[in-house]
Amino acid sequence: MYSTPSSIFFKIFNACSESTDSQGSVDQCIAIKAIDKQSVHQICSGQVVLSLATAVKELVENSIDAGATNVDVKLKDSGIELVEVSDNGKGVEEQNFEGLTLKHHTSKLRDFSDLIHVETFGFRGEALSSLCALSDLSVVTCHESAQIGARLVYDHDGHLTQHVPHPRQHGTTVTLQKLFSTLPVRHKEFQRNIKKEYSKMIFVLQSYCIISTGVRITCANQTGQGKRTTVLCTSESNSMRDNIGAVFGPKQLQSLIPFQQMSPGDSIKEDYGLREVDVPKDLFVIDGFVSQADHGVGRSATDRQFFFINKRPCDPVKASKLVNEVYHMYNRHQYPFVALNITVASDCVDVNVTPDKRQILLQEEKLLLAILKSSLIAMFETGVNKISLNHITPAITKDREIGSVSEALPDDEPPKTSIRLARLKEAFSNHQFPGIGSKQSSHKAACSGSSQKKMFSFVSCSKKMTDIMRPPLKSSPSFAAVSSIKKSTVCLSGLHSSIYETDVKAETIDEPVDEKFWSYKPLVPETESEQHQDRISSPEAKRARHEAEPLAQNSLVDSKNKNASTQLDSPVSIQKKTVLLQFSLQELSKRMQRLQAQKKENNDQEPKYRRFRANINPGENQSAEDELKKEMSKDMFKDMEIIGQFNLGFIITKLKSDLFIIDQHATDEKYNFEMLQKNTVLKGQRLIAPQSLHLPAISETVLMENLEIFRKNGFDLLIDEDAQVMERVKLVSLPTSKNWTFGPSDIEELIFMLSDSPGIMCRPSRVRQMFASRACRKSVMVGTALNTSEMKKLVLHMGEIEQPWNCPHGRPTMRHLANLDMIS
Repeated sequence: MYSTPSSIFFKIFNACSESTDSQGSVDQCIAIKAIDKQSVHQICSGQVVLSLATAVKELVENSIDAGATNVDVKLKDSGIELVEVSDNGKGVEEQNFEGLTLKHHTSKLRDFSDLIHVETFGFRGEALSSLCALSDLSVVTCHESAQIGARLVYDHDGHLTQHVPHPRQHGTTVTLQKLFSTLPVRHKEFQRNIKKEYSKMIFVLQSYCIISTGVRITCANQTGQGKRTTVLCTSESNSMRDNIGAVFGPKQLQSLIPFQQMSPGDSIKEDYGLREVDVPKDLFVIDGFVSQADHGVGRSATDRQFFFINKRPCDPVKASKLVNEVYHMYNRHQYPFVALNITVASDCVDVNVTPDKRQILLQEEKLLLAILKSSLIAMFETGVNKISLNHITPAITKDREIGSVSEALPDDEPPKTSIRLARLKEAFSNHQFPGIGSKQSSHKAACSGSSQKKMFSFVSCSKKMTDIMRPPLKSSPSFAAVSSIKKSTVCLSGLHSSIYETDVKAETIDEPVDEKFWSYKPLVPETESEQHQDRISSPEAKRARHEAEPLAQNSLVDSKNKNASTQLDSPVSIQKKTVLLQFSLQELSKRMQRLQAQKKENNDQEPKYRRFRANINPGENQSAEDELKKEMSKDMFKDMEIIGQFNLGFIITKLKSDLFIIDQHATDEKYNFEMLQKNTVLKGQRLIAPQSLHLPAISETVLMENLEIFRKNGFDLLIDEDAQVMERVKLVSLPTSKNWTFGPSDIEELIFMLSDSPGIMCRPSRVRQMFASRACRKSVMVGTALNTSEMKKLVLHMGEIEQPWNCPHGRPTMRHLANLDMIS
């Protein structure tokens, strides 16, 4: 909308803080002026240093930029009380003491053009200044040309308040005390989430440990008055591979293969829209390591993926996503270890995008993605073997669920005797059901079987049942109204397609009711609208109707004119009768008040908006689940009315005016699964001799802080805090359950989950798979007839579990069908 002059003046007028007298005259208007420098400094500092990880990162970068070969990070109480970073770099000259912590003071930039060719980690002169504003900062430094060091203390504005001599070898030590103490809300949140902050800091520090060759980086943490524990330690090696081994142990090195860069092929160039003239030579040089694609050597999460641009840690979202997608073509259920450094000309990349400099802008990004994809495919192809198959028999499998889609090899496909394993893995990893989401295939799947007809007949009959108690109307609503509201493709399961609902056509509506599900006949006779619908159910009848309409209209007009002319002069006898009408203004007022109160009560009971809008479609599973979470509470399940069972696999329920469809197997499976998760205690089988796990220092720390959770999962561990790093934890017993066995990989997965959510009870994915398998076998199967009490029991169970919206395998348990008020 365009603003009128009066509205513009009104906005400007209200922008000022004013006071008016009784005549409405403006006495004063506060002028716009600059914020004081101290407030600006504190506001901006909170936007530069956001977390413990950012604070440590900035100090470590300063040490590496100073040419240090030894960087030592010390924390007290995981960083709440103290953060200290020491190095053996060049140190700070005395002439720079005053400007060391001032805003935008740096020795690395002189003008804006220097930003294009910057090669150091820090360059904007914001880190130390921001840290001054957020903590108590002190520095002990000794320049390589000085004879004695100095201890410097700064206030929150970055001004030097104390300068005294202090003995120290060449280098610098920066100490932060009470981080975020000047921001009370953030300080409290920092203390409350300190374990998460600490884990994120370790991950960031690991990236610098990997990429910083020739630099020894150590990190230690002291809790209370206890012993200082080493968390990370590298060995000043000139090899990235050695650094990876020092951080994650020699076991991780066994599964890594060096990255081998290759030029993209024609097909991949075409995928990214690249032409030969658009591909500059030698623009990118990529080196590093990636996990092998063999099953079992990958990881269960993306916790060890590190990307660097010109040896600067960064988060290239598209490149990270591509690496995982290619890896999943060969190993669908795991994630790779990734440590890749991308070297590119400094004028082709912009690192000055966010304060932490982890988001980057890159020229020719499509070329980089094409190189990554070609290289990874070639590496994983050569890393797999061939298998021989005597014969491949095409077969079509039929699922028990309604409308499930299965894919089979064509009958005329010649048998193959040798198949490359990588191609086979790729085919199954990229398996997709054909036509899902397309209108043609959805209509074909919906109309080809009888399940769709049964569904429409079922709901149509259900609506007629509710109409029995009312007098017959001139028109009876059919299920076509549901389709006009939803107009969606129904699929209760993303993977197990169950029911498809397409736009209902005339021939679909008029299908007879399947007597197997309903033994009675509708008591309401067919209305004129339904009989008319029968007559026009075929396309020929529709065309004939449109062709006949003009003739019918003309004949109707003629007949009206004839009747008018013949009856124009006919005598009419009219007898008038007077009837007294009782009227009371008070009664009318009372009746209006009652109507308004009733209307208000109705409005309070039902929301004024459509509560459920998501289509029942695999592509809208998340939207449907979000709606259910928002609109449904646990108490609502006990208020649901059981309408009946559909197709021996689904329960139709009614809550007020909403109809829902519930998958009886999926909902029972989810209930059984959560009960197993909650109540099962796994028993461990003792090993002959304790087994060393060779865990990294941070993993050992997380494990030792959550020993009880590991014991509940059946892992018995022996802890020796005085042993060397990677030798402090040994495995004594492993959980076993019938045919399921577990091992160190499950321990690593538990460590990863506990790093993000410390102290919270969790299970490894393989334990969850075992529980899911058992829950599936003991649940009500599709095809089982249920009585009303059994169906009510399943519905009540949904209100007793934490997450009732999908089964452990991801299959939806419940979807909204229709709103009866909107239909009627």
